[in-house]
Amino acid sequence: MGLCVNGAVPGEATKKDENLKRGNWGNQIEFVLTSVGYAVGLGNVWRFPYLCYRNGGGAFMFPYFIMLVFCGIPLFFMELSFGQFASQGCLGVWKVSPVFKGIGYGMMVVSTYIGIYYNVVICIAFYYFFLSMNRILPWTYCNNPWNTNNCAGVLSPSSNVSVNLTTHQDLFNFTSGINQTFKRTSPSEEYWRRHVLQVSGDIGDFGEVRLPLLGCLGLSWVVVFLCLIRGVKSSGKVVYFTATFPYVVLTILFIRGITLEGAVNGIMYYLTPQWDKILEAKVWGDAASQIFYSLGCAWGGLITMASYNKFHNNCYRDSIIISITNCATSVYAGFVIFSILGFMAHHLGVNVSDVADHGPGLAFVAYPEALTLLPISPLWSILFFFMLILLGLGTQFCLLETLVTAIVDEIGNEWIIRWKTCVTLGVAVVGFLLGIPLTTQAGIYWLLLMDNYAASFSLVIISCIMCVAIMYIYGHRNYFKDIEMMLGFQPPLFFQICWRFISPGIIFFILIFTVIQYRPISYNDYVYPSWAITIGFLMALSSVICIPGYAAFKIWRSEGDTFFQRLKNAVKPSKDWGPALQEHRIGRYASISGAMSEDSPEAHPLNPEKSKKEDVSLTVQGSNGKAHSQDSKV
Repeated sequence: MGLCVNGAVPGEATKKDENLKRGNWGNQIEFVLTSVGYAVGLGNVWRFPYLCYRNGGGAFMFPYFIMLVFCGIPLFFMELSFGQFASQGCLGVWKVSPVFKGIGYGMMVVSTYIGIYYNVVICIAFYYFFLSMNRILPWTYCNNPWNTNNCAGVLSPSSNVSVNLTTHQDLFNFTSGINQTFKRTSPSEEYWRRHVLQVSGDIGDFGEVRLPLLGCLGLSWVVVFLCLIRGVKSSGKVVYFTATFPYVVLTILFIRGITLEGAVNGIMYYLTPQWDKILEAKVWGDAASQIFYSLGCAWGGLITMASYNKFHNNCYRDSIIISITNCATSVYAGFVIFSILGFMAHHLGVNVSDVADHGPGLAFVAYPEALTLLPISPLWSILFFFMLILLGLGTQFCLLETLVTAIVDEIGNEWIIRWKTCVTLGVAVVGFLLGIPLTTQAGIYWLLLMDNYAASFSLVIISCIMCVAIMYIYGHRNYFKDIEMMLGFQPPLFFQICWRFISPGIIFFILIFTVIQYRPISYNDYVYPSWAITIGFLMALSSVICIPGYAAFKIWRSEGDTFFQRLKNAVKPSKDWGPALQEHRIGRYASISGAMSEDSPEAHPLNPEKSKKEDVSLTVQGSNGKAHSQDSKV
């Protein structure tokens, strides 16, 4: 009964969990696919191409890959190894140095913000998905009540075929001549702004709740809850489909996109560097934040997902595979986006930089325009938006599981473990209620505000402090020994150098330059008022302030007669820091293993004889008593 409550799927008696209390992944493929689904999300489709479009096309690739190599992958490996070693969520792992537990609370705050607005984007994808079930897609033509005189459709309503661009040169000469006076827009853009969102004129003018979006938001939260109703046991099965199917649709759209007239111009805009942009600190800042946003560093999700791994799993190998897959997907999606942007620009007679909306609107403007050109367009539209839903859900699963795991691990008693499903339901209900304001007519303003402030450089700050805490407070030698105990080898020298010097240094200088070149947020021609920007900064600070706030609280509560005695006691690892299972507490952890609770299921070794042997040798052992040679090599 305990296993079923804990999330095990009935009928899997042949696969015995290593950690009986928390459970483990059904197999390692589930962890890799879940992590890929977590990292490869909506940001790969609407954020990365948008950042390229805003930051000089191909010039953005250089800082992006620099940040990936020297910050992204090392921190990705650090978080995976951190969570896997302790088998704890983003709060429990800070037994390594309790004074820094505020980092875990900061991760929870960030995951909460992202989870709120991320599901709103998923709900819009649901809305488009349902509206695609028509014979003619509603954003195909310019003859709808919401369209304006500036609308320029790709298809002709009378002939239902593409307009011959080469034989209408006079039209495009005329379009180019009046373009400075009238901004030509596509029907998909007007459908997005004037029908779906019905955008108000100000961030404070909420208008009415868009009931179709509200209904879709409720549906998306129900789907997330049902997929997580049994924890990682149920979500691990879902990702076999959600993490692989999106690549099929992306490939279909890529093949169709590159066959369109003008697509080459868009791709060249995507690849051709504008090197003057590379001197702007914001370009580097966007590259760094995109790496953290895309890979999921500092969200707490990586630590949480890795905590369900078996102790000797090769997370170093997994981190390389997942990081490369994620970034390759971002670049691939950029080709699909910019081929369509090139075609739209060619049709409207404008530059590529003039044809797309900002933020998530890119996925709901450029992509729908492409879908109208495909044969049997409603079918492809259904598939595409189903792909967007799957991309979003893969990330949303981990965001919700991060919060639930942190709460359950922190309370830690048998009651909360038994009723973990109720905790999941409670978090989902709160997330739905907090997302309602984003379904109003001012919702897009708030969504972009949260995206730009709540989940941007606060991620960088949290990652930097985490790096310093582990490498310099806990000690790099201690951490390298922990990884060697777990994997059978120390982390490569490159990662050791990045963790200790390069990653924190790069992040620090990016923060300095960003402060110097800061510009207030805007949406198209709308400039955010000062009170809205203040709220944005407060959201960003709310996650970062957890770190010094909890540190002060922990020092105050620690034992000691002087401040320095209290600080010393607050910094040193807890007595129960280390591997969660008694059988893995060998070497320097063997002497303190008696401090662990004797009545805890994970405190008893699955094989007492094997535990005795491990005290003598550091050979990497599995739960079946055989050497995990295949998991200890890259």
